[in-house]
Amino acid sequence: MKRLLVLALFLCAGVCTLQAQVVDTTVCDVLKNPASFNGKMVRITGTVSAGFDQFIVRGPKCGQDVDAIWLAYPEGTKGKAGPEAMLELAPAHNFAGKFTAPTRAAVTIQKDKEFKKFDSLLSRDRDQGADTCLGCRKYEVTATLVGRLDGVADATLSRDSSGKIVGFGGFGNMNDYPARLVIQSVSDVAPKEIDYSKINDLTKGQPPAVLPPSTTSDMLAAAGKSATAIGNIPAGVQAQKDAAIFGKPGENNGVVIGFGEIDEVPSSNAAATADSPDGVLYECTFNKKKLQGDEMSWALLHVGQHVYDLRNPPASDEVPPLSYYESNAWAVTASAVIAARQRFFTLPGGFMVWDYKWPASDIQTNYKAALVSFLDDEALVTH
Repeated sequence: MKRLLVLALFLCAGVCTLQAQVVDTTVCDVLKNPASFNGKMVRITGTVSAGFDQFIVRGPKCGQDVDAIWLAYPEGTKGKAGPEAMLELAPAHNFAGKFTAPTRAAVTIQKDKEFKKFDSLLSRDRDQGADTCLGCRKYEVTATLVGRLDGVADATLSRDSSGKIVGFGGFGNMNDYPARLVIQSVSDVAPKEIDYSKINDLTKGQPPAVLPPSTTSDMLAAAGKSATAIGNIPAGVQAQKDAAIFGKPGENNGVVIGFGEIDEVPSSNAAATADSPDGVLYECTFNKKKLQGDEMSWALLHVGQHVYDLRNPPASDEVPPLSYYESNAWAVTASAVIAARQRFFTLPGGFMVWDYKWPASDIQTNYKAALVSFLDDEALVTH
């Protein structure tokens, strides 16, 4: 009996120790100093959303350049939530900077009822409306998340005097998030339906949007046709450059295309063996299940614009904010959608950037106002 009591006390002590290792914190506290939480198990309550190129948890606005924490499931989770398109940077074999792959403790997901509810709600698309809407989900959720926090002091890309990228350490889309939470468990999941009522009112009486079918099985060729359809205007010329950024099949140009769900933490691969023209691998991943018809072409142009901008930084010494890249990419995407004769185009969260009924004199003003609101309220990046 005494031995059993001692064993019970020992087990209790072990459990208590494990629980003590989980730090209760907030999104804002993490974003104030992400590096101080690096490697720690944390518990955070916030609002979680998944969209075209994001999978994030946010709290009240924290005043940071990127005002959210990127989320990821452990490798092998096989969940359904997550973004539809994503760009991640990795060092090529001929990377000009110094890079040591970090060693991080493994995390195992708890696939209980709360997790399944969480994953299912975040992967459900918005009911089809009369507008075209990339990455528009029906729900966001509030939840309490426990997981491993990966954090860096600064996620800004470092460049040498010639403009070549020599350092990066962030997470998520374009490696631009200074903090990432690799989820171990979720609880207290509560759905909140995203309000698209204003969009539905604006498009009332219009038939549901019909996505143009891809006219070729070659997705890169289809993206090129979408770019050409914009015409010989600045947006069209730029879109053709974006389509060309992926190169030809088999070409070793540093841009890597992959397909599948995009909600898991990247594999800890061995050092890259492939070179790249600028020493960086641009790993572009797309979710075929979510991107139907010409949506894949538009997504390719969107991500291609990101790669183009990263390879051709502005002449200014100032580092562009994430909003610079997002604004350029959405401008090209919107141009391709309009060229495909879509009547309306909405961004995730219900921000209409194109309405075929707008007077020509109002198009630029209305587009810019909607995009700025989207960047502030949905993408959570400064502009």
